[in-house]
Amino acid sequence: MESIEHFQIAERFRGPPRSGNGGYVCGRMAAHLGGTVAARLKAPPPLGTMLRLETAEEHARLFDGNTLIGEARVAAASPEPPPSPGYDQAVAASRGYRGFQVHAFPGCFVCGPDRATGDGLHIFPGPVAGTPLLATPWTPDPSLADDAGAVRPEFLWSALDCSGGFAVMPETEGLAVVLGELCATITGGLRAGERCVVIGWPLGSEGRKRLAGSAIYTAEGRLVARARATWLEVATSAWT
Repeated sequence: MESIEHFQIAERFRGPPRSGNGGYVCGRMAAHLGGTVAARLKAPPPLGTMLRLETAEEHARLFDGNTLIGEARVAAASPEPPPSPGYDQAVAASRGYRGFQVHAFPGCFVCGPDRATGDGLHIFPGPVAGTPLLATPWTPDPSLADDAGAVRPEFLWSALDCSGGFAVMPETEGLAVVLGELCATITGGLRAGERCVVIGWPLGSEGRKRLAGSAIYTAEGRLVARARATWLEVATSAWT
């Protein structure tokens, strides 16, 4: 049976200017689908606009009026991720986050250094020495949790987003990547205030497409979520 939900993307959850963060929007599209879900964006998700989410048994579509913004479908599970580095390693790696020096979207809800603590997620992945991994510590703010204190799934999707993006970020000035598709498997839960580690790693490229993996672990090494993503190389001038 099909269900219909209406919602707006608040300004807090922006990624590029005037657009919802891709991971957050993908998580909202996947909200009523079980298991592994692949969510694909078709157009920049607008902020502050009433959107319509139509969900059937294994498929969901998000509309702005008659414009298709994105769609999600039940998919095969992502491959197992590499082991998590330790929490202290993630703290050290995060100090090398390239977004501290230059960032195409510094106001991004997930990875923007301009966001205040508790407002943005402060996902700042930096290189783990001697590995292809990027890692960052993350402690979910209470505002991300439901009434029982569990972090809501759309914010796990959000955390899986930019950690993979920075693993495949172009080195060329004036270029960035935006999320095309995120395929995520949520295998556990997090509590507000629980320390964890978020990692990302490159999986290859196909022309303008960059492929990446990402995962969330607790500080004790329990896998919470994993994902694979397709990123699209764009000129940053297209978003300014």
